[in-house]
Amino acid sequence: MFASPVHAVPKQFVAVAALLILGLAGCAKKNRARLPAPPVPVRIGSTETGVASWYGAPYHGRRSASGEIYDMEQLTAAHRTLPFDTWVEVTDLDNGKQVSVRINDRGPFVDGRIIDLSLAAARAIEMVGPGTARVRLKVIRAPVSDPVTPADSYGVQAGAFSEPDRARAFAAWLLNQDREQYKDTVVIQSGMVWRVLVGVNLSSDDANRLAAKVKQAGGEALVVKNP
Repeated sequence: MFASPVHAVPKQFVAVAALLILGLAGCAKKNRARLPAPPVPVRIGSTETGVASWYGAPYHGRRSASGEIYDMEQLTAAHRTLPFDTWVEVTDLDNGKQVSVRINDRGPFVDGRIIDLSLAAARAIEMVGPGTARVRLKVIRAPVSDPVTPADSYGVQAGAFSEPDRARAFAAWLLNQDREQYKDTVVIQSGMVWRVLVGVNLSSDDANRLAAKVKQAGGEALVVKNP
């Protein structure tokens, strides 16, 4: 019994097939998305120095990497690795101005830059015009109210703004979302920041439930003691 004859494969076919395989491999490598670095452990007081930039209108109203709706008029920022809800003090090394921001997005994805500030934060340190600035970042503790007692009542900070008109506009927007839910909404000045507070004389549990609704609506949702 004889084995079946083996047919010779033309050399031209082998060459073309090899080129196709290499081409497909090259395309796969080229189109592979660059994944952001995972969040790193954060230590209060740690610092980082580099270039800051800011982002605004094209991203305003879109969902950020944290799942929140990006509001360019709140004091927030994007960082490549810091965990979401980390607070950072940003100091402009040229003019000395400072602003505290909460990390709620990822970026910047431009070499040499370390943080992307919201428009409000950039405005606070006067870097909107220049577009970038040399800054020092310092991880700080999240803002807290005065020490509390069981008799204290709570509310929810829905936002913090560098301009009073923006704070009032956001308070009005909340009322339009649910007038009954957000009827006890006030704007309070704290230094150079205007805070939008929701809720009066709430228990800690009620304040936390309200904070969850405020966050779902796109607010900052920080439980605080009523002033």
